[in-house]
Amino acid sequence: MTIPDGTIATPLGFSADGTHCGLKYKKKDIGIIFSEVPAQAAAVYTMNQMQAAPIFVTKDSLANEQTLQAIVVNSGVANACTGKQGLEDGFAMRTLTAQHLGVAEQSVAIASTGVIGEYLPMDKVTAGIAELDLQSGMSSYFHEAILTTDTVQKELTLQAEIGGKTVTISGVAKGSGMIHPNMATMLSFITTDADVSATLLQKLLKQKVDQTFNQITVDGDTSTNDMVVVMANGCAGNNTFLEGTPEFGQFAKMFYAVCQHLAKSIARDGEGATKLIEAQVNGATSREDARMIAKQIVSSSLVKTAMFGEDANWGRIICAIGYSGGRFSPDHITIKIGDTTILEKSETVAYDAVVLADYLQQEKIVIAVNLHSGLETGTAWGCDLSYDYVKINACYRT
Repeated sequence: MTIPDGTIATPLGFSADGTHCGLKYKKKDIGIIFSEVPAQAAAVYTMNQMQAAPIFVTKDSLANEQTLQAIVVNSGVANACTGKQGLEDGFAMRTLTAQHLGVAEQSVAIASTGVIGEYLPMDKVTAGIAELDLQSGMSSYFHEAILTTDTVQKELTLQAEIGGKTVTISGVAKGSGMIHPNMATMLSFITTDADVSATLLQKLLKQKVDQTFNQITVDGDTSTNDMVVVMANGCAGNNTFLEGTPEFGQFAKMFYAVCQHLAKSIARDGEGATKLIEAQVNGATSREDARMIAKQIVSSSLVKTAMFGEDANWGRIICAIGYSGGRFSPDHITIKIGDTTILEKSETVAYDAVVLADYLQQEKIVIAVNLHSGLETGTAWGCDLSYDYVKINACYRT
């Protein structure tokens, strides 16, 4: 079940806080997640070769034990493309957090989001870390502290009885622009009180990220800072989940639901967006082809602008399918927008333009494609491309 007021600290044994340290104007800009016991951990990172300093620091923290007790995150400054100084600042951020909490340095992961190419003002970061209070602080403040151009917080907490124990999973994410993950700045953090090994956690995370976060796009730009980190501290007291068991299967479904919700929330909150676009591809010869084609549809600037203009221009959709790189027969493509079929086996069909025009006014648009070539499916999520996207990004630093 969904916990309506859940936060990243709802799973047993976790706490969190966030505060303002001066990286952003009057808004919370540094936050922390803490587990009272070492948690099994897993992470995936951006495929952008220009990786930000926090990526290297977090990889170092997870290099040996694959456990974490804390994640500290700042917004406003990405600490990306900052060279040797940026790396030193990242490790200093980790050290300061470890000292503040009284834990080992390698049990701390870090993440940053914001403007690329600027150095962290370490005096402000140092003061901010010192202000984080896990006893009297508000865990929901963490959700606020990680945002940049986001217009809403992105969060979900689920709970279920598994193997006779109550297990909770909570996730939070930020991302609105520079979103085209390949694992916007896109950051996501997931906590659970389940007992699951780091090895199995890493396998599960990679699989579900490929199905969710890596299937969203806002603007086609893969950030330098993308990161998804999960911590599982075992405080629920369940028997350790084993792959292939019904208990792990139930946990995996919950985990996927959290990832999918966060991914869709990011896509819907794209900078200047007015609509969420979902592309469903069926009848593909492989899962990879289905996902590739679906993502290409929601990535197309022409499809995105057509959806903003509420224009059922299916030529843009079939064009995106054509250059997607996926395998299909050009003579057997069926396309539907909502419940309206606009192309049947690559032949145009008559449709009710009024009904379709009404549908395109909705906040969520579903484009369904059947390739009639196989049995595999894939889904991707994106948003429309509006005038406001240009305004926001033209003035991002001003």
